[in-house]
Amino acid sequence: MAADAALLDEAHRSGAHFLRLYRWDPPTLSIGRNQSIEGVGRDGVPTVRRPTGGQAVWHEHEVTYAVAAPIATFGSLRGAYREIHAWLANALRSLGVDASLAMPPPVPPSGRPAACFAASAGGEILVNHRKLVGSAQVRRRDAFLQHGSILLDGSQAIVSAGGETTLASVLKRPVSFAEVAAAITAAWGEPLRPSALASLAAE
Repeated sequence: MAADAALLDEAHRSGAHFLRLYRWDPPTLSIGRNQSIEGVGRDGVPTVRRPTGGQAVWHEHEVTYAVAAPIATFGSLRGAYREIHAWLANALRSLGVDASLAMPPPVPPSGRPAACFAASAGGEILVNHRKLVGSAQVRRRDAFLQHGSILLDGSQAIVSAGGETTLASVLKRPVSFAEVAAAITAAWGEPLRPSALASLAAE
């Protein structure tokens, strides 16, 4: 989390943009910046607070990504959220994943679940209407940090009753950190046409 925050500071200072991919050891529960830990934390479970918002995530079998950049790079925070997910979805499609971007719900939910993967707010990456990637943002002056979890395997049962899916479940085979990281870095430099965003919209 400190490294991601440092990238955000550097994006603000230099105007550069960054992509970071990593994994967790030991497995850890992260709590959103404004989320109450009451009812979410577990005794004996390593827990950290993220600089970004959002809800609780169990980090174990996953690829965690972080993007830090000036907001102007993407035009807006909402534009960044959608375009970064479109890039990630393109990378996952190169692995054979039928990924789509969630449409915003017609009526905003009255309450927020305690777990990130329990529900979609729009713009996240789905497979068969289940969340594969959960993300959150934070803004610092004219720069932003977005990071999230791409689930390789396992479950979010420690914080959620379901709603997620994993690459292993979708592809019916083990999927490694290195395989997904290579696909993401290969797709990262590819420009997205406006039509690419539309083609990734959930049906």
